[in-house]
Amino acid sequence: MSYKLLIGQKSYSSWSLRGWLPFAMFDIPVEIRSTVIYSDAFSEDVTEFGGGKTVPAVVTPQGGVLSDSLAIAWHLVEAFPEKDLLPSDPVLRAQALSITAEMHSGFTALRGACPMNLRTAWDGFVPSAEVLDDVARIEALWGAALAKSNGPFLFGEYSIADAFYAPVVTRLVTYGLPVSTGTQAYIDAHLRLPQMKQWRDEGLAEDAELSVYDKALERRAFPMPV
Repeated sequence: MSYKLLIGQKSYSSWSLRGWLPFAMFDIPVEIRSTVIYSDAFSEDVTEFGGGKTVPAVVTPQGGVLSDSLAIAWHLVEAFPEKDLLPSDPVLRAQALSITAEMHSGFTALRGACPMNLRTAWDGFVPSAEVLDDVARIEALWGAALAKSNGPFLFGEYSIADAFYAPVVTRLVTYGLPVSTGTQAYIDAHLRLPQMKQWRDEGLAEDAELSVYDKALERRAFPMPV
């Protein structure tokens, strides 16, 4: 048996992206199942899968259920120690655990004002002071990690910390939020990943566009680096 992963629409479900990336980036076999967030069938689909109330959810090969993205990440770290989903150095590992947990529980202003939408980007978005505070904190966390590792990812090699911040990367570019040159280099490294391009392309191929994620702003092209 392999892992089974339940996700929502790829253009919009930021937590689904966080749940999928560790499997994709570390070559862990998984069977993908999909549901539609903001649909009448969503709750029933999650319940039938065995999850809680949200996506992503995972059923392990042994039949265990992981109903939260953080639980999924921690499980994979323990189940596949040879794949180095976290840094092996104990100091860096603690730092990676801390910033991953902070992403899971924090940055509510940014997440609320700038929902992930991989179909488009926006012109004219004016961030609140609270959103800018979140961006400043994120840049401080990323800068501290990148100063030690020299990149291209937070701890040199890709880790679950990078997976958890992947939707933030997309928010920074699609809402045109101001960032430093060092942050921009990290953003570009993320967006060049074949796995990120795959996720976005598959999201664009899905038929439905959700109006709940629309903004009263002028649209522009999603800024993918070349």
